[in-house]
Amino acid sequence: MKRIFLVLVALDSFALLVAAILGALSKMQDGVLHPESRLYLLHFLTGLVASLTTLFLHCLIITYFLGTGRWVKEVCIAYNFPDDNWPRKTRDIKRGNTPFVILAMLITIAAAATGQADQQREWPWWIHLALAIATLVVNLWVFQLEARNLRTNVQILEEVQAEVDRVRAERGLPTNEEALRQENM
Repeated sequence: MKRIFLVLVALDSFALLVAAILGALSKMQDGVLHPESRLYLLHFLTGLVASLTTLFLHCLIITYFLGTGRWVKEVCIAYNFPDDNWPRKTRDIKRGNTPFVILAMLITIAAAATGQADQQREWPWWIHLALAIATLVVNLWVFQLEARNLRTNVQILEEVQAEVDRVRAERGLPTNEEALRQENM
């Protein structure tokens, strides 16, 4: 998950930056007043794709933390591991991460919505500009937070799996690695 997430974040961050640059260039040429302008259309499409991708990534990370946290909790219950160690850590990660992720999502939605309001000339253009800048800054910050929390969560998963393997070996049961080897035969 770490590699996939980092690649998707890099691509999305690039798309957000390109959308912002195209938006600035389009504004300099009054692209919104010229619907035939390719620059404005590129800004619109890049911004739309980048916004949807940003929302997808944040939803993906929330779902990942929910799922892995549940797995850790259920494994700890099944093996009688204490709740105050790994399950608490995964809950803390999820609770510490989620409000910032939601904030990043809301700012992204607001930037896209004000872009549409600017296109319709219902709101001043500078509101869209301010929210677009906020979208870049907040999402880059939250992506770093998510990556750090993801690394910590992966360490927890590895610790839990190692402890499960230790207990299974004590009981004469196949470890995870042994079970995978048997499946592949």
